[in-house]
Amino acid sequence: MRTFWLASYPKSGNTWMRILLANLVAGGGEAADINRLRGGFAGARPPFDSVTLIDSGLLSFDEIDALRPRVYEALAAGDAGDTTTDDGSHHHRDGADAPVHFVKVHDAYHLTSRGEPVLAGRRGPEGAVVIVRDPRDIAPSFAHHGRMDIDRTIAFMNDSDACFCGATDRGHQQLRQKLMRWSEHVGSWLAQRDLPVHLVRYEDLQRAPTATLRAALDFAGWPVSDTAIERAVALSAFDRVAAQERETGFREAPHKRSFFRRGEAGAWRSDLTAAQVARIEHDHAPMMQRLGYPLTSAPCLSEAG
Repeated sequence: MRTFWLASYPKSGNTWMRILLANLVAGGGEAADINRLRGGFAGARPPFDSVTLIDSGLLSFDEIDALRPRVYEALAAGDAGDTTTDDGSHHHRDGADAPVHFVKVHDAYHLTSRGEPVLAGRRGPEGAVVIVRDPRDIAPSFAHHGRMDIDRTIAFMNDSDACFCGATDRGHQQLRQKLMRWSEHVGSWLAQRDLPVHLVRYEDLQRAPTATLRAALDFAGWPVSDTAIERAVALSAFDRVAAQERETGFREAPHKRSFFRRGEAGAWRSDLTAAQVARIEHDHAPMMQRLGYPLTSAPCLSEAG
């Protein structure tokens, strides 16, 4: 089975894409269970411990990073049969009903202290579907998800040292994941030359879901009919997914808060103040323009993306 990364900065649409893929595999008229999403997560500890036969809790972050490439090599080779969701619960890898195995990853594409790609480079998955979203929409969604105010979230999104699960004063359920600045995160995936990349804009997935999903599946070599894609899109509609979360909960939602908040493209216009919009555009103008996100003001020419 071919393996691909499903890579994104947090709150960019990775979970929605995984739900679309789950409904594509499920077929029929019943929506896939959002608490049993397939594929696995690069930041989960159990696969690391299983492949390396080492308790990751005994290692430093850098020691873990030095070994992570071996884990993803094993996964790509089919030697890591069990995968896990964000919360560490086990799921079996997709079977013959899905010809492609997608693995969620939030890490920026970066190197170990030995100069090796943490995500194994050419020895790992065959390529990456990289999902991007307007950072002005990410900020309020990320703030809600992380229980931070929006101004702190905007500062976090502009911090080159930003990471998930990087505190040293506590244990973490997940491995450390280096995020860097939003611009740096996206740029790291687009600039690397180890793997082929297919770019998906969250906004295009909303505007033209069938065509956008079709292009991603074609890239990954997953043949499927338009009818099947349209069925998956209908079953993955935001209102249906949000209703399922209200009924059964969603194990990936943090702090007992709803995960599926609004899911709208362009909601930043009502969610952010003018000063917050200006700050994000000042911080990330070059990458925003590269990805086709129009600015509300002229960019600062001295800013680097």
